[in-house]
Amino acid sequence: MGGRVLSPVLLVGAGTGEATCGILYLAGYLRRGGIEAFVRLYDGDETEAEVTRTFESLLRRVRPKLVGISLKWFHHVDRALLIARTIRRLDPTIRVVVGGNSASYWWKELSGYDSIDHVVLGDGEVPLLALCNGEEAPPNVVTRTPDGRPRRLPLAYVQRATNSDDIYYSHFNDIFLSQMDLHSFSGWVAPGKGCGENCLYCGGARGNQKADFGRAKPFLRAEEYVRRDHQEIASSTWQMRYDFAGSTAGFLSGTWAGVDLSHHCCTYFLWGVPKVELVAALAATFQRVYMVIDIGCFSEQQRLEQMGRGLLKPCAKDRELLEVIDASRKYPNLDIEISGIGGLPFASKATLAEELRLVERIIGLDCVVGYQRLEAQPGALVTEHPARFDMETEAKTFAEFLDYFERREPGDVSVPMIRFRDAGLEAAVQQTSDQVDAMAWKHRDERKSVAVHGKTRLRNTAPWTQRFTLGDWLGSHRAPAKFAGEAVTVLRSVDGITMSCAPSVSPNRFSDPTLMQGEDGAILLAALAAFEHPTTVSSAVSKLGAKARLDPHSAREVIDHLVDGRFLQPA
Repeated sequence: MGGRVLSPVLLVGAGTGEATCGILYLAGYLRRGGIEAFVRLYDGDETEAEVTRTFESLLRRVRPKLVGISLKWFHHVDRALLIARTIRRLDPTIRVVVGGNSASYWWKELSGYDSIDHVVLGDGEVPLLALCNGEEAPPNVVTRTPDGRPRRLPLAYVQRATNSDDIYYSHFNDIFLSQMDLHSFSGWVAPGKGCGENCLYCGGARGNQKADFGRAKPFLRAEEYVRRDHQEIASSTWQMRYDFAGSTAGFLSGTWAGVDLSHHCCTYFLWGVPKVELVAALAATFQRVYMVIDIGCFSEQQRLEQMGRGLLKPCAKDRELLEVIDASRKYPNLDIEISGIGGLPFASKATLAEELRLVERIIGLDCVVGYQRLEAQPGALVTEHPARFDMETEAKTFAEFLDYFERREPGDVSVPMIRFRDAGLEAAVQQTSDQVDAMAWKHRDERKSVAVHGKTRLRNTAPWTQRFTLGDWLGSHRAPAKFAGEAVTVLRSVDGITMSCAPSVSPNRFSDPTLMQGEDGAILLAALAAFEHPTTVSSAVSKLGAKARLDPHSAREVIDHLVDGRFLQPA
């Protein structure tokens, strides 16, 4: 490496939508280490041509010496390789590095691609900084020897409770390339890292954590540094999101100390039924709380069978689950989703009937149901050894997963599945899955639906509205200079849906898929303005006819669209 410092650095995610929060922790760490790091957090590109155009502009703006690609989720592997190929083609001098859970699992295969210079295994902060500083033997890093073979260094850097005090969010005013990127951040905070369970369906279970990260046990980060996370991001996000099993009410309350979160929402993905104290703390701290409780599967018999065999994390019995739902009813600002997987091993006619009964009961209590069929995850026990459970998988090897994802059409989010070899059982499982899906989505739609007629009084309930220039919102790499000063009005609904309106920018002159432009943008802003104060729908239709020249039918369509997005709600 010759000791050359690689700065600036650009960090991106391998998938579309919001990248993992890991690149934000990395960027802050690099900044504190003297490296000029930037993140591209949001990716909306669908085609290879769009990816090329985006990286042409990104590389011109940042001029990075190193690009880091976060390959956390396995279903982004084809996207990671596309990005790596694109960067190599556009500028062969840029060092390309991939890291994350899936990159660590597939390090041998990824090291064989000429477009990838290094694979970082496990925790990435110290290894990536060492690479940027030109160190000869950066820990945890896979490099190629002169004969082209990958050389894996030992996992010398493993984050634990005793050595992770330097991991926290920072430099949020410096690392983002656009306001859109900053406001795409969903508020993820990591109270801790790792997993101590060995669920048969999970590629990130204890065994792979040990192999890929060197971490056999999960740990909680120091309270002070999780509090720094909250302090850094509270002004930039509308919610906080958590996904960790070990957090208690006392721990989280300490991390919230001194940070006003009373106007924030909270989404918490729980690996089991929460204690009453945690539920109470969440409800008292946040304006609204959405708890997702993972119970493994909706059949208690099947759940207990897997737990008894050591194949599933500790999950609640039905009685315990219903008790926490009942105890949560006292908090009007709290909603619950119960999540489980269909088609797990040991399914039978009896377990399928149990699934339907519990789903019906949960929906009857007005809790949302989250449900999906068993998918193939690289490294998961059931993916590696499906025959043990009389099942078969649609993908197992790196080549099979990559082939599956490369064949998907743009916008297709399907993944390889695991199914029963017994055709009759598979048909019964799929029929139950279809029934649960239908019930769950019908219930979701009913919860969201608002009956709107001419006399309905609505009000603009968007809790956040800001104006930016087009250059600030999209970033100078994305907005042409001649339009950079045009105004963009950005609104966020109570559910976090963002709408960006640029009425002065005709799509015939410049078009961006994230914007509502020209006349469309003007109409949406006019409709929202009509409901600045509680107003009947019929009155607003008349206003839109006079001010926006909309016929009554078109005006109602616009109003219904804004109601569906919860920008307008009953007054």
